[in-house]
Amino acid sequence: MDRFREVETFVTVVEAGSFVKAAERLRISKSVASRIVNDLEERLGGRLLQRTTRQLSLTEAGQAYYERCQQILDEMREADGAVGMFSANVVGLLKVNAPLTFGTMHLADIWGEFLRRNPQVNLDVTLMDRVVDLVSEGFDMAVRISTQLPPSSLITRKLASSRVVLCASPAYLEKHGTPKTPEAMADHEFIGYSYWRTGDSLKLESADKVEGVKVHPRLRVNNGDTCRAAALDGLGIIFQPTFIIGEDLKAGTLVEILPEWHSEEAGIYAVYPVRKHLSAKVRVLVDYLAEVFKDAPWNSLGK
Repeated sequence: MDRFREVETFVTVVEAGSFVKAAERLRISKSVASRIVNDLEERLGGRLLQRTTRQLSLTEAGQAYYERCQQILDEMREADGAVGMFSANVVGLLKVNAPLTFGTMHLADIWGEFLRRNPQVNLDVTLMDRVVDLVSEGFDMAVRISTQLPPSSLITRKLASSRVVLCASPAYLEKHGTPKTPEAMADHEFIGYSYWRTGDSLKLESADKVEGVKVHPRLRVNNGDTCRAAALDGLGIIFQPTFIIGEDLKAGTLVEILPEWHSEEAGIYAVYPVRKHLSAKVRVLVDYLAEVFKDAPWNSLGK
């Protein structure tokens, strides 16, 4: 048995938390993954994993072996990356995660050019609004959008930013009136976004004042596209970035509210795990995204 394959399978099983998920990541069957780990335990002469019908857990020996194997795999990846830095050819599979709406609206059309520039690279793109664990879920890089990224061991590179705007449809404003002050927002229908860091509290700033606004969502959604659709349907006010609603502001189908007040801008970042040597394929993708979004088109919309 290839010892590298044993180590890679064992580490993947531990990080995935199950043989089924590990097999999916490694593109092998569950039975093959189980057999590889069994053969590894037999070769080592000791149990590495405790198996129950519901979960896997490491034995004491398994924990020590896992930590050493993880270090070895990291060093091998770094070695590959160091070679790649000097290679004109960028090769291999890139697993990328990005938010659903941003990925659909602003990434879908740019993958083709990236693949044409890098013909030996394969892309595996997963779109979801949940914040993934890059290391345990096997991603090389992610695009994340936040007004403030939480502390993390990940490396970040800012690609662009986007204004976050309060807005509603003309039909809603005609029926309910336009709020003239932040305090007046409490009397209006609001469409909440589940993943905002501040929840139902909005922080707004003017030239000389800061206001905290508590809103009461009639509808709460974990997807910006749905927030936008609900606003266009006249269901209430939304608080969304211009990369989603910029064209609507330009067309007048959504109208900005309280334009003299503003919030923190949403930063758009490339994030990737710490490595002594950044792999060539990740470096090339991050540089490409920075090039594409250097002059973000949505920042001129709705102004």
